Amino acid sequence: MQTFKVVKPGLFTTIQDLGRPGYQRFGLPTAGPMDSYSLRMANLLAGNDLNAAALEMAFAGATLEVMRQTVVALTGASMQAALNGANMPAWQGVRVREGDRLELGSAVEGVYSYLAVAGGIDVPPVFGSRSTDVLASIGGIEGRPLKSGDIVETYAPEDLPDEIMLKQDFISSFPPKTLARVIMGPQDKRFTAAGLDTFLNSIYKVTVNVNRIGYKLEGPQIEHLEGADIITEGQTPGAIQVPRDGRPIILLADRGSVGGYTKIAVVISADIRKVAQSGPGKEISFQAVDLETARRAYREEEAIFMLNRRLLFEP
Repeated sequence: MQTFKVVKPGLFTTIQDLGRPGYQRFGLPTAGPMDSYSLRMANLLAGNDLNAAALEMAFAGATLEVMRQTVVALTGASMQAALNGANMPAWQGVRVREGDRLELGSAVEGVYSYLAVAGGIDVPPVFGSRSTDVLASIGGIEGRPLKSGDIVETYAPEDLPDEIMLKQDFISSFPPKTLARVIMGPQDKRFTAAGLDTFLNSIYKVTVNVNRIGYKLEGPQIEHLEGADIITEGQTPGAIQVPRDGRPIILLADRGSVGGYTKIAVVISADIRKVAQSGPGKEISFQAVDLETARRAYREEEAIFMLNRRLLFEP
């Protein structure tokens, strides 16, 4: 069903679901959202399966003409959002009607926002996912970001959901400083003791060199023990490469499936979204934790999506 006409596409707006795991051995990145928590919450508020496809907007959002009545939900970065010129609330379901105009402006806090629509976005799955991978030109609409004039189609839900609101406890915040918990390795032995100390006790800033592949940081140089190059191996989400210049790069959703630089640590899965929402100029520091702490943080986040609706939503 035709649901939106793209009037303005925003800076970089793509269609994303939770990604296409299982294909990295064939050289295909996972793709999917930069902030999976916000995507899933948007789908929950829109009455969808958590893996339904939605719009991911970076830095500045799209302007959309509504083509039929439905319910939408906006989560993630705090964007200046308007419905027919009036402020549109985020983190809740909002009913829109044919002829309405959604204007999603610049991100005031955070980087990535998500707009889910009841029924989920209808594009053909590629390797089991509707996520856009612009490097491989697959998924979404022709494997590219949205452009003016595109028509976004959605599945028709059996019934439109209520306009529910998420409780404040479950709404993300985006502080100017991010503490990212990490598991050290797999090549932490390739750094000097001074280099490890620098990594764990310094504050880094996000540079302007950011995209869905990864974030380049600036700050104190991390000293290698045996050089920066290794035999090419697989790369996990949140892996922190340290190339020859000694400045860390955090690999994210569209990272290459393999890489040949030393990886000093890996951001735990529960904190990847915090890193992704830290835009240029924001500060990031790192704290080493053990595997059980990482697992517990993962379980705690996943448990949120299993709570009874009355515990998640305002009455």
